[in-house]
Amino acid sequence: MTDANAVTRAAALLKEHRASIDRLDAILVYTLGERFKHTQDVGKLKAENDLPPSDLAREATQIARLEQLAKDADLDPEFAKKFLNFIIQEVIHHHNQHQS
Repeated sequence: MTDANAVTRAAALLKEHRASIDRLDAILVYTLGERFKHTQDVGKLKAENDLPPSDLAREATQIARLEQLAKDADLDPEFAKKFLNFIIQEVIHHHNQHQS
């Protein structure tokens, strides 16, 4: 049989974890919003100066940097790499729109 106090404690801990997750989700969304504001400016700058929408050297450097940050944060580096690649593709898509 389950101890009622243990269930109550578990429910309280669950509530705390979920509140933290909700705060972190908000931080992620606002951080991505801020990041994309900067990448939009970069896209406009590239378009105005006839620069290519993507920079493979920069992308490789950023991926390596993010992989190291992920390792330092005990996050799966492959997940971090996939996540950054997704963001990079979205940024390039935006940059291509500025080129038109």
